[in-house]
Amino acid sequence: MLYIIGLGLGDERDITLRGLDAAKKCEKVYIEAYTSLLSFGLSTDGLSTLEKLYGKPIILADREMVEEKVDNILSEARGSDVAFLVVGDPFGATTHTDLVVRAKTLGVDVKVVHNASVMNAIGICGLQLYRYGETVSIPFFTETWRPDSFYQKIQRSRNLGLHTLCLLDIRVKEPTLESLCRGRKQYEPPRYMTINIAIEQLLEVEQKHGESVYDEDTGCVGFARLGSEDQMIVAGTMRQLRMVDFGKPLHCLVIVGKTHPVEEELLEFYKIRSENSEQKGNGIA
Repeated sequence: MLYIIGLGLGDERDITLRGLDAAKKCEKVYIEAYTSLLSFGLSTDGLSTLEKLYGKPIILADREMVEEKVDNILSEARGSDVAFLVVGDPFGATTHTDLVVRAKTLGVDVKVVHNASVMNAIGICGLQLYRYGETVSIPFFTETWRPDSFYQKIQRSRNLGLHTLCLLDIRVKEPTLESLCRGRKQYEPPRYMTINIAIEQLLEVEQKHGESVYDEDTGCVGFARLGSEDQMIVAGTMRQLRMVDFGKPLHCLVIVGKTHPVEEELLEFYKIRSENSEQKGNGIA
C-alpha cells in the first residue's frame, strides 16, 4: 500500500491523527522536498524532528527521485506499506496526481490522507474562497527566459471580478546550465521567490503588454509562512507591498478582485496603516 499523507503547513504537529498512524506503521517513509517546505524544514534539524515523532528514519525525496526514480518507490509499495509525505495537501501539486496515476496503473493500492494547504488557508485574510479565479505560478525570470502566460490568466479572472492566488517560485536542487552541458550535475543554491520580486515581475509584464490588467495601485494581500506561528499577512497596494519586508519564506500573493462588504470587514484588519509599510503582525492566527 502507498500512503500519500498531507502534512499541513506549519510544523510536525500539523499532521492529522490518521496520517500519523499511517506513517508510524509504514516500513519506509519518504518526504517530498521540492514543491513546498514546512517551516521547520528550512532548519538543519527538520528531518530529525520528524524522525523523532514517527519513530523511524525518513528518506528525503528530491525532484530527481520523484520524477526519475519513482518506480523504485512504487515497487516497494507492492509488497509493503510505504508512506510518501507531502507538505500541505497531497493534491496541491500536479506531481502528486501523476504519482497516484502511475501507482494505480501498476496495480499498487493507494490511500490518501488529506490536510490543510495554501489553497484553503488563504481564506484567513477574509477573501472568500469561492470568489477566486485560476491559480497562477510566478517563475523566477532570467536574462533569457521571462515567461508571462500568467498575465492572460490574471486578466480573465479580473474581468470577472475574481481574486487570483499567485504561487511563487521555489528552486531547490536545480542543476546549473553549465553542469548540464558537461553531463555532470551541479546544483544552484536554493532560492525562494519573495513577494517583492513577484510584484516587480508582475509590473514588468504589465508594462510590456500595456492592457491595464493591474498597476501599482491594485490591491493585493501578501502571505509569508502561512500556517506557522509567525505567519505574516499584509494587505495593501502593489506599491505598498513591494516595500514590506516579509521575512523568511515561503511567500505567496493574492491579487484582489471585486470585494463584498463581508470580505472587506476582515481584510481591513490586515491593511497597511501608514506609508512606512513597517507591518509586523495583526494578532490573527
